[in-house]
Amino acid sequence: MMSWRPTYRSSKFRNVYGKAGNREQCFDGIPITRNVHDNHFCAVNAKFLATVTETAGGGSFLVIPVNKAGRIEPHHPKVCGHQGGVLDIKWNPFIDNIIASCSEDCSVRIWEIPEGGLRRNMSEAVLELYGHSRRVGLIEWHPTCSGILFSAGYDFKILIWNLEVGAPVKMIDCHSDVVLCMSFNTDGSLLATSCKDKHLRVIEPRSGKVLQSYRHVCEQEADCKSHRVNRVVFLGNMKRLVTTGVSRWNTRQVALWDQEDLSMPIIEEEIDGLSGLLFPFYDADTHMLYLAGKGDGNIRYYEVGTEKPYLQYLMEFRSPTPQKGLGVMPKHGLDVAACEVFRFYKLVTLRGLIEPISMIVPRRSETYQEDIYPMTAGTEPALTADEWLSGIDREPVLMSLKAGYKRPCQMAFKAPVKERKTMVVNGLDLLDSIPPKTENELMRMFFRQQDELKRLREELVQKDVRLQQLELELNNLRNNANKL
Repeated sequence: MMSWRPTYRSSKFRNVYGKAGNREQCFDGIPITRNVHDNHFCAVNAKFLATVTETAGGGSFLVIPVNKAGRIEPHHPKVCGHQGGVLDIKWNPFIDNIIASCSEDCSVRIWEIPEGGLRRNMSEAVLELYGHSRRVGLIEWHPTCSGILFSAGYDFKILIWNLEVGAPVKMIDCHSDVVLCMSFNTDGSLLATSCKDKHLRVIEPRSGKVLQSYRHVCEQEADCKSHRVNRVVFLGNMKRLVTTGVSRWNTRQVALWDQEDLSMPIIEEEIDGLSGLLFPFYDADTHMLYLAGKGDGNIRYYEVGTEKPYLQYLMEFRSPTPQKGLGVMPKHGLDVAACEVFRFYKLVTLRGLIEPISMIVPRRSETYQEDIYPMTAGTEPALTADEWLSGIDREPVLMSLKAGYKRPCQMAFKAPVKERKTMVVNGLDLLDSIPPKTENELMRMFFRQQDELKRLREELVQKDVRLQQLELELNNLRNNANKL
């Protein structure tokens, strides 16, 4: 066991501190979902912040431009095409306007957000992906490939989707219970999963072969098997994993593993006796690990090393308000002038608030700090979906943050084209009036019609107001004519 007693180490990150955003930088008035699913319900990139909302009937999430903080209107447009509650959302790492969502309606959907954000409710997805037989709880984009998406469902399967063809191309079927977490190494050649069947696995994703596995066993067996894994994250190119979970005494733990030998953790450290799920976040550029508990108000952070003590406790950000989930800003969206190395977006359900929390390295100099901002994974994919499926692996294309965020290329998402038959009579497409064959189709048609009715009502109200204005103007003209 490691000691909690802090020891002096020469590190440029030992004085990192957390700074919560002021009221003007927060997003207020958001009906954050009360779903008890263990997920973050929040996704952030350099353009937009998305969060799952509480809604009656179906599932929806808000998309807000990240630079438009403040109070959000109650009738702010939503993405509301799902027929069940939304369980996870993730932005495409290479195209800022593309977001994926998964839901209790067994579907995964790809949405294209217009520049500047939503102006009306969006119910039509660019792609609707059906392949799971039960609800879908997790989605993850491949870290270096532009068109590959992973989804994990309550049917115990992980599907690999090629978005260029709009269909699943691989299935990983080695889990005997619900997958709790997925994490990729830097080039996406390995996938680590934690599962309700008490296994931690390292998988070769293209073949589905399990390369390494660890299983938590009962209390009567060896102590080294006492760590029950909940969440897992790869530590960049260090060939190591970090997991969070609980011990046999139900105390929260963090453990460090060699990815090539999961028979026993390198170290285990007990954190506290609280019951909330512990989420790990890793920054490969600074080698810092952040631990944030669901329902906690604090965020602990460590520096990860290759030698003992491996995990060096640095400090703790404390707040009186509990967090339901946390979104993380990508590196190219950080404020390098303020020496910001990490930024969370904290969901506070009771106050309907999303609060930014910046992790800052204190520096006196106002020049660019190259030692804390090495070359980082950029916004250009390293390979295509077909290249990755053929067996090619490449490291991420790196970018510098010195000149600020500059996209090296402008990509556009191209959904697979599907032929659509039409039968037009007197300007009306009769095939649009074909009755739905399934309950899902019926619900989609119902929500489409509801949106159209709402739009027509708004147009009618506007025309009524305009008509009243014209009548008043006409009466004024007549009165003036009579006086003359």
